[in-house]
Amino acid sequence: METQTFTNEIIISWLQYYSRNTTLDLQHVKILDITQKNKNVIPTVEAHKTTLVFSNAGIDDIFYRLWNAGLGECDIWYNEGSEPEGQILHSKAKDMINRGINASAGMLIINPNARNISRIGLANDSFRSGSVHYVGSEIRAIILNKMMVGAQDDICVIGGESIAIEAALIAVEGSVLAVEYKKSDRDTLEENVEHFGLQNVTIIDHVDEENMKDCPVPSLVFMVASASMEQELAYLSKLNPNLNVVIYTLDFKVAANIGDILEPLGITDINTIQVSVSTLSSDHSFKQKMAPWIITGRVSRE
Repeated sequence: METQTFTNEIIISWLQYYSRNTTLDLQHVKILDITQKNKNVIPTVEAHKTTLVFSNAGIDDIFYRLWNAGLGECDIWYNEGSEPEGQILHSKAKDMINRGINASAGMLIINPNARNISRIGLANDSFRSGSVHYVGSEIRAIILNKMMVGAQDDICVIGGESIAIEAALIAVEGSVLAVEYKKSDRDTLEENVEHFGLQNVTIIDHVDEENMKDCPVPSLVFMVASASMEQELAYLSKLNPNLNVVIYTLDFKVAANIGDILEPLGITDINTIQVSVSTLSSDHSFKQKMAPWIITGRVSRE
């Protein structure tokens, strides 16, 4: 497979090529180099009207994935070579689904329907159904607010499938390490990763040195409270002495005694809230959903 490093000079030369050969407004172009690890094409194109994508040869299904994600009407500007020269071509993504990328180059993807908004608290029917029982979208929105995910964050999510997906959509230049103990849950998560076109999610079956040896050190962990919570936090807090922690639990005893669990691990600034959501039913009565506790804290050893 042909490989190429897209330096500043190469990127500028492609911008100049498209500037000379199109009437497109490039002042707000989003540059995405998918030869680098963990770069998500589909969420980026969904959020930006103009995306300049740099890729190596050998990607056979990129246009099919765009079409499958509902982006078939996007305009693709490209050429046939590896250099920013020669004839410029123009097609719809839906007309290119049977072809791949056969040369390292830059191509422009124009999405006139782009909406550059934060997607927090996606509806549950946005996710692939499977073995997972998803937390309500309102609760997920509050969890993500407490997590305060940044674009470059490296995050560990334990037992929170839909949280892992939404965190990966926000951490566009970071990564998500998703821990699922059950194979059926890992399979469902893999379906969602494919469905949302994510390249920055790694799925493992438990937290330990072997599974995490090639993964970035997380700056943040979200976990559903479990019997292995203390062991997982002990290991992760050793990796990062300034780890931020967000815990979800429906167990009152865990919430009430959380200080006894976290403080010996060096986790301070502990804050616990309970979230209650009620919905109006067809008979004009309110039905209250499960009311979890959300706990935040921070490892402080430096």
